[in-house]
Amino acid sequence: MTRKQALDDPQIAAVAWTRFRRIMAWMALGGAACTALALLFLYYRSETMPIHMIIATILGVWLTFMLGTGLMALAFLSHGTGHDEQVMDRLKDEVPLDD
Repeated sequence: MTRKQALDDPQIAAVAWTRFRRIMAWMALGGAACTALALLFLYYRSETMPIHMIIATILGVWLTFMLGTGLMALAFLSHGTGHDEQVMDRLKDEVPLDD
């Protein structure tokens, strides 16, 4: 019997996704801290903040933070499980290497 590779193996996938969720949970807290700092900065600069500005700041800062975190966490997940090694480079024989 051959062993499944990377995320095809249920045990490896379970560990990897648990790790991914843990990273994202911690980074959600970090994003909330960055959002709070951004709101404090804006409050001290203008002292009057309309509700629309507060909502836009919260959504903009937190969602941008989480998007970057999610993409990086998925890259680490892919590399850490060996999923990257499964990719076949179909052009490696066609592209000459410059020595």
